[in-house]
Amino acid sequence: MASASTQPLPAIRNQRILRPPDVRMLACALLFIMLADALPAVDARVPIASPVPSSSNDVSSSSVKPTSTQVPVLYVIAVYTVVLFAFWTIPIARRIIVPLKLFAIGWHECCHALLAVLTGGSILRISIDPFLGGCTIVEGGYPPLILPAGYLGSTFFGAAFLLAGFDTLMAKVMSFIAAVGLLAPLAQVRDKITILLTIFYEALLIGFWFIDHGEALRWYMLLLGVLHIFFAVWDVTDERIFRKPNDSDCTQWALLCPGIPSHVWAIIWIMFEVAVLIGFVLIGIVAFKLSPEELQAQADTFLPT
Repeated sequence: MASASTQPLPAIRNQRILRPPDVRMLACALLFIMLADALPAVDARVPIASPVPSSSNDVSSSSVKPTSTQVPVLYVIAVYTVVLFAFWTIPIARRIIVPLKLFAIGWHECCHALLAVLTGGSILRISIDPFLGGCTIVEGGYPPLILPAGYLGSTFFGAAFLLAGFDTLMAKVMSFIAAVGLLAPLAQVRDKITILLTIFYEALLIGFWFIDHGEALRWYMLLLGVLHIFFAVWDVTDERIFRKPNDSDCTQWALLCPGIPSHVWAIIWIMFEVAVLIGFVLIGIVAFKLSPEELQAQADTFLPT
């Protein structure tokens, strides 16, 4: 009887025998793959928000590029500048804008008077005349602050009206200030034609409230804005062309600082006013970037007409 061989089996090399845990992991992996194939494909990317529909103006709210609503404002500012200069210098036309001149001159002199009081001075006399010019006589105070207050006050007051030309709601608010400003100089006026013209400008202001639901007020405010911003131009024009008795502020600056002649001061102040005009036009373009419908809806929240 032959005996069984007891020789051992050859060793298995470089092969890995799967153990029970490995089998379970492989089964789970296969199951996961099968489930993944059975499910519908899902886009795992972060969803992108749908584009916001642009307004009719199609311009970024922070852009300095004017919208289709703002472009006419820029043209009107240029036209008003030319027209006001013509009406301020043409003898017959000068009479038509007397109430506007009194408003501008009166505010200018009030700014001088305010700084005189704030710096410890007292007001002796204030004169407002559309042809002779304005004059504020003070006692005491600090002249280096009193003198620039006139042009500075006029320029930034005009800038507020300029901004109102970009927004109907702001134009409505500023129209009340304009109404008071046009009436206030009548305290010193006795001329019947001037009184009638003032009534006409007040009636025009009221009527603009009812034109296109107050939209027309923007153009009225733009006119007052250009009028006040360029007060140095009108002041020097009256002095150089019409030889008004009351000196311009530029002449007073030449007296305060003898080393700089009055015409240099005129150039300095006019350049300043042009810079303020440009700056506030850019502010208006950026701050009031609304469509006509949005402008109207906003304006209707205050005394709708």
